[in-house]
Amino acid sequence: MTLTLPTFEASTAPLARRNPVAKLAAALLFSAPLIATLDPLTPTIALAVELAVLPLFGMRYGTLFRRAWPLVLAAGGIVITLVMFAAERTGATVATLGPFEVTTGVLITALGMVLRVFAIALPGIIVFATTDPTDLADALVQNVRAPARFAIGALAAFRLVPLLGQEWQMLSLARRARGIDAGRSPVARVRLFVSTAFALLVGAIRRGTRLAVAMDARGFDAGTPRTYARRQLFGRADAALMVGAALVSTAALTTSVLTGLFRPIIG
Repeated sequence: MTLTLPTFEASTAPLARRNPVAKLAAALLFSAPLIATLDPLTPTIALAVELAVLPLFGMRYGTLFRRAWPLVLAAGGIVITLVMFAAERTGATVATLGPFEVTTGVLITALGMVLRVFAIALPGIIVFATTDPTDLADALVQNVRAPARFAIGALAAFRLVPLLGQEWQMLSLARRARGIDAGRSPVARVRLFVSTAFALLVGAIRRGTRLAVAMDARGFDAGTPRTYARRQLFGRADAALMVGAALVSTAALTTSVLTGLFRPIIG
């Protein structure tokens, strides 16, 4: 739940000051071409660029690594899945794990997918971590002409994300106080996790319903023109950020094609 929580360590950094819509669009433009290939070179170049520009967003490397640790679990899942269920096992055999044969082709495919997951996810983490949710909602309404109901609802949901972690802890402590503990049994731990997650889901739905009714009662869905306390300007620097992100991502993909490593995801 800490992947997209905002952090304002250096809000005066050059790229952190850019329009929230421009940063979000730049992240999408940068990540989109990475979906087209399975080779490891394209995401490697993208990751190098992302880490190089990170200080320009005013974000520390340690903060990024702490926020991105769930991606390591996803990477491990990808590797295990490919080792067990890969349809094509080309190349030389590296190891044999029971009935599963690990080949160089499987490892290269796994490496490409793992790097692609990191390269696609990190821009979103950086953007949301360096953007004030209120500024993002204002920019969506002012610059993209998004419906106020959608923008303000997204803002409310974003603000409620930290509460999910606190409520999970409260549910766990409450069940422990009632003597409900999994002990050392892995099966009991799974059952307790599922039941706690279901209780958290029910609580989140109820809170969301009450919040939606309260927002409608306060006129957030009214058709009357709205005023803005903070103007979100979209300038040349914001457009340059979007164009630069698209050009760098396209250059990474072009490099993969020219070196002969391009592996299209379709075909």
